[in-house]
Amino acid sequence: MSTNAKTSVELKGIKFFKRGKVRDIYDLDDKLLIISSDRISCFDVILPTPIPGKGEVLTKVSKFWFDFTKDIIPNHLITSDAEEFPEELVQYKDVLKGRSMLVKKTEPLPVECVVRGYLSGSGWKDYKKTGSICAIKLPKGLKESDKLPEVIFTPSTKAEVGHDENVSEEYVQRQIGKETTDKLKEVSIAIYKEARDYAEKNGIIIADTKFEFGKLGDEIILIDEVLTPDSSRFWPQDEYAPGKSQPSFDKQFVRDYLETLDWDKTPPGPELPDEIVAKTRDKYLQALKILTKG
Repeated sequence: MSTNAKTSVELKGIKFFKRGKVRDIYDLDDKLLIISSDRISCFDVILPTPIPGKGEVLTKVSKFWFDFTKDIIPNHLITSDAEEFPEELVQYKDVLKGRSMLVKKTEPLPVECVVRGYLSGSGWKDYKKTGSICAIKLPKGLKESDKLPEVIFTPSTKAEVGHDENVSEEYVQRQIGKETTDKLKEVSIAIYKEARDYAEKNGIIIADTKFEFGKLGDEIILIDEVLTPDSSRFWPQDEYAPGKSQPSFDKQFVRDYLETLDWDKTPPGPELPDEIVAKTRDKYLQALKILTKG
């Protein structure tokens, strides 16, 4: 695993597609090359301090889960092996190795499919204010980090810039239709439950996660990243104690540090101290080792 951080990867002569908060994407006609950088984004702000090796962890974890969930729904992964990339990428093999995926190009659906099994994050904040999350009424008296009575689908908007916003299922139906919304809900919950059960057997609680889907012709497939420390809350099972924020194997650790600062969560983000960078890197590597047994 690399100890030198890569904040971006420039491929001269290859058609650039777009830069996300963490990923750089290149256009290869009917395929895309997705490169995971070591950038870290919190509260939808890209921080100036990268986490060395993070992009490699995201790629390996996503590859594991794409393979794990392919019986539930097809996905966009073609290969994450740089040796199998097209000829025009051969010259960049060394820089792409371990942190990139060749994927099918799809039409992304404009919704973040968030699934929650526990009460945390923005869901906890919404519950404290309204007793609900995304218009789903929850029982009274729940504590922070409590396991929910049942798994819930709490979608959000997918903002290119700024903050994603929690929305109701009905809102999503108006955007993409009831049939598609029902399909996304069913598949998202099925993936979450299968992954949750696997992770629990290995000592990790998946508190919540988010998925993205795209259309390939008439088929809906799973895209982007899957069940990574960037897109999920991973808690160590042996330290789980409801009523407070939990220790984690994900970027919640960085969020918790940022909450102690006098920062208004708008760009530019603050630099991270070396200690926070080192601990975050260790947490990502722990998640990779536990989940993939690698």
